Amino acid sequence: MKRIIVGMTGATGVVYGVRLLEVLRDLHIETHLVLSEGAKKNILIETDLGVKYVEDIAHTVHPVSNLAASISSGSFKTDGMVIVPCTIKTLSGVANSYNENLIIRAADVVLKERRTLILMVRETPLHKGHLELMCKVADLGGILLPPIPAFHHSPRTIKDLIDHTVGKVLDLFGIEHSLFKIWQGVADKTEASE
Repeated sequence: MKRIIVGMTGATGVVYGVRLLEVLRDLHIETHLVLSEGAKKNILIETDLGVKYVEDIAHTVHPVSNLAASISSGSFKTDGMVIVPCTIKTLSGVANSYNENLIIRAADVVLKERRTLILMVRETPLHKGHLELMCKVADLGGILLPPIPAFHHSPRTIKDLIDHTVGKVLDLFGIEHSLFKIWQGVADKTEASE
């Protein structure tokens, strides 16, 4: 059975984290959720949901201040972690192993154990310092997956756009899903006309 850590921080875009938790719950995948105080505020600002709803769809919830939680140790086996959304502050903490809270500590553990770490950094525009932090995380083995919408799957709703990004996360964990239509390619028009 797969086990995935989900960290949610105070960047805009908490809906991505909520939808990911819903999908993982429906797929019967064990999730370990850590919410920052900023994430809790943004759940109330950006959605019609309550923090309790988000916590209830996770298998286990860990307080962000509990550096002694199970997920703070490499001996607790997981398939990896996704931070969704990820603030620049959290990106900086991960890039510099500054383990001031459980989200960053769990990410640090995932990196040291060579497991999958995905950071859905939600900021725009980006300056060189942001890009350097991203490069540093990539050099450590992390994966940067900003929530950039795609349109090749003909989205009709905001949910379609969110599901595409959530599906990309699932792809990186090797989890089968049907959140969006897989690109099949198109015929080259120059070949078709010949």
